[in-house]
Amino acid sequence: MRPGTEIVMTDAATRRIGDVDAYRRTLVAAAYRMLGTLADAEDAAQEAYVRWLRLDAGEREAIENPGGWLMRVTGRICLDVLGSARVRHETYVGEWLPETIPVGTASGDPAAVVVGAEEVSTALLLVLETLTPAERVAFVLHEVFAVPFAEIAGVLGRSAAACRQLAASASRHVGRRAGAGVPRSRHDELIAAFAAASASGSLDALVRVLAPDVVLVSDGGGIVSAARRPVRGADHVARFLLGLAAKQPTATYEPAITGDGLGYAIRVDGVIVAAVTFATDGERITDVWMMRNPEKLSAWV
Repeated sequence: MRPGTEIVMTDAATRRIGDVDAYRRTLVAAAYRMLGTLADAEDAAQEAYVRWLRLDAGEREAIENPGGWLMRVTGRICLDVLGSARVRHETYVGEWLPETIPVGTASGDPAAVVVGAEEVSTALLLVLETLTPAERVAFVLHEVFAVPFAEIAGVLGRSAAACRQLAASASRHVGRRAGAGVPRSRHDELIAAFAAASASGSLDALVRVLAPDVVLVSDGGGIVSAARRPVRGADHVARFLLGLAAKQPTATYEPAITGDGLGYAIRVDGVIVAAVTFATDGERITDVWMMRNPEKLSAWV
């Protein structure tokens, strides 16, 4: 809990928050899809709980569906955060990527396990970034968590019909941008071929597994070194990756399952320094996403 939000709880309040604490993972999962980073998602869920605790006992008892109440409040918090997110991204140092969470992480944080579900891919989160804040909230709440439009209306301050239109528009946009899915088994075969080509150190071998118009995006957050702009083209991306490997000769590359399929955790002396995920077209790798920002690697430790 952030400084200044401490609340003294009675025994009854403690019992009541214990009853609703089971919703936390779902709230973090929803907020992660809306905001794109685990830290922001956990902050949003925590703020929802703070607002719950600030209700008096009578107000809490009058809420028949605490989970629904918390989800609506979390949605409103995320809507506010998304309103300022574009400004924050404009001042972000280098390229911004959503946080990648490994599937089935054993970090001990149950929220991280939930948000690392297989359907949460970098590709999807990047498409969601192109939506308006209202579209993103409506899409996530309805399409992913089946929140009724009548309740979403209270979150967005619009009519249920308007919320239905927002969700439908977002769904069409996501469908067009996401394109046809590549079977996970095929994706993983291509990534395994990429790993073998990378290990060989052969520029030609690596170029062959990359699409001609492949794009590599690296997010260092201004904290660690990363490519300030996307690297484009098979030859340039291959040279960038081989050059990076040469600079880190002691690095280990551990396979990991992510929402994008097979990816890799890069560690130096046992410390996570990057997480790499990919998109493919079924034939070659089309996108390489390299997360180097240590603030977005907490789930990989």
